[in-house]
Amino acid sequence: MPTPRFTFHQPQNLEQALDLVGMYRTNGKILAGGTDLVPKLRAGLMDVHHVVSLNRVPGLNRITFHEDDGLVIGAGARLADVALNPEVMKHYPGLAHACSVMATTQIRNMGTVAGNIVNSAPSADTAAPLLAYKAAVILVERGGRRHVPLTEFFSGPGLNVMEPMEIMEAIRVPSPPRRSGSAYLRLSARSKVDIAAVGVAGFLALDMDGVIIEARLALAAVAPTPLRCPEAEAMLAGQKPDPQLLTRAAAACVRACRPIDDVRATAAYRRKMVQVLAGRVIEQCYQTAERGDA
Repeated sequence: MPTPRFTFHQPQNLEQALDLVGMYRTNGKILAGGTDLVPKLRAGLMDVHHVVSLNRVPGLNRITFHEDDGLVIGAGARLADVALNPEVMKHYPGLAHACSVMATTQIRNMGTVAGNIVNSAPSADTAAPLLAYKAAVILVERGGRRHVPLTEFFSGPGLNVMEPMEIMEAIRVPSPPRRSGSAYLRLSARSKVDIAAVGVAGFLALDMDGVIIEARLALAAVAPTPLRCPEAEAMLAGQKPDPQLLTRAAAACVRACRPIDDVRATAAYRRKMVQVLAGRVIEQCYQTAERGDA
């Protein structure tokens, strides 16, 4: 099926992009990597007359890290670049791993982390680790900017709180404590190629005695939106992991999920795999934090 005709706009700065988004808010779409938008256009799933590309807007492809301010991922930063960024690999290994194993090489070289978040699929691979890192998104419009915690961003399958005239400018992630560890594990029918059927991310911070002082766990592909697991997090805080605690915390993650049957997996399988992956993620996070690797 031929791609429907549309006008392609290439603004040279953020102000021009915001003007175009405001002008064509009813029949326009923003393009960063295009790995989700272009296939939908070719399939005739969208009635789009204007496409506003962000690829020539200066600074949107930046990836920066500072100990005080944490990580900033610009809206144009490619998945492959995030996966291979030395600071991301060192301080945010769960995110680096998620970016390195999702989709295909071609998609990772074109797709963006911001696009993966804006698309708001329940199975978004970068969403779970970013939730575990307490990330927030920066949304900009002509009237100014707002910071939205990622826990408040997703509102349903493919839905989020962005307004029609807003552009996601960047993703901000706090700097992790020195004695901390993170991890992300996923399952899919065809390994990296397929959309995740289950994804589990975790983050643990320890005191000098190896006691967990902060725990965050997040799930993907097992509910209408990516989500955190507050019951399991509270269960881990103030404890040293042992096999019984890992089992109970993993079971709490299962209680947090709301999976469905679909072409990728049954709800029952997803629940079982949440339990398995959550236990592995917690153990991996703890071992990394004890070594002081991240």
